[in-house]
Amino acid sequence: MPKLSIIVTAYNEKDRIEPKIKNTLALQYPREQLEVIIASDCSTDGTDDIATGFAEQGVKLVRAEERLGKENAQLAAINAASGDILVFSDVATEIPNDALLKLANYFSSPEVGSLSSEDRFITEEGKVAGEGAYVKYEMWLRSMESRLAGLVGLSGSFFAARAQVCQDWDIHSPSDFNTALNTAKAGLVAVSAPDVNGYYKDLKDPKKEYARKVRTVLRGMVGLSRHKDAMNPSKRGLFAFQVISHKLMRWAVPWCLLALFVVTLALVSRSWLYDLALIGQLAFYGVALLAHGVPRLQEIGPIRIVYFFVQVNIAVLHAGVKFLSGQRMTTWTPSAR
Repeated sequence: MPKLSIIVTAYNEKDRIEPKIKNTLALQYPREQLEVIIASDCSTDGTDDIATGFAEQGVKLVRAEERLGKENAQLAAINAASGDILVFSDVATEIPNDALLKLANYFSSPEVGSLSSEDRFITEEGKVAGEGAYVKYEMWLRSMESRLAGLVGLSGSFFAARAQVCQDWDIHSPSDFNTALNTAKAGLVAVSAPDVNGYYKDLKDPKKEYARKVRTVLRGMVGLSRHKDAMNPSKRGLFAFQVISHKLMRWAVPWCLLALFVVTLALVSRSWLYDLALIGQLAFYGVALLAHGVPRLQEIGPIRIVYFFVQVNIAVLHAGVKFLSGQRMTTWTPSAR
């Protein structure tokens, strides 16, 4: 049983911090081997006072000196942590009772440097949302990466890493990517743990969900731009191949789709093949537009996949425009789930 330090990052979470602390303290794990740290990103709404109220139960409050973002608050907690394994979690994440026991078991392998939980979403009715085609594909992809050179990105709301992996901490890069990169640098692997889950409530507002996607991609672009060596095969080997294919090429998809549409328009009427290509693209995007206007159509499997694909790529395009225009994200406000 390695000593675990659970780091919960919070910014103005007075309505949710107490249930989160109680959930954390109730987890199955030897109490003498568990340290709970609340990393406050300069909260101003009483979050810190609530966390301090749990001091007698062993909860430690670490407050960042200035509000520089989530990763800066995490760094302050890392410097104060004494655990062999650091477990990072957001306030919105509900952790199952036996998750820490399962998580610790993965680190019995000396090759494992970090671990990612798998996301599970809760509906308004309190039920676990069914896994769609995209989620199943994403989880399959993670399992393949784990077997090859390790994950290139962890679940940012619930992941764990050996303490030594977290020593080179970049406060301007997303911690989920930075930890995966540091794991590869240490000659270790980042693995996906399908039996370690984090539960989240679905965002009710589609606009907020879209904004979250844009924010996530933009942070990823900033992180990769700061660590270009992650794409150097001579330094990172297969990990670099995975970064290029999973990150960079994904972000290039909307630009390629846009270029395809423009080229098809230029070639239309020259051949029936180009006419058919244009009709196919117009129909594809038309289905997504119709589903956006009539939300109930999104419940139909094939239409939901088309709509989700288009929505995600518009978000990636939006993030790309922001990045190319010089916009960067320094501070962080959690999604109101």
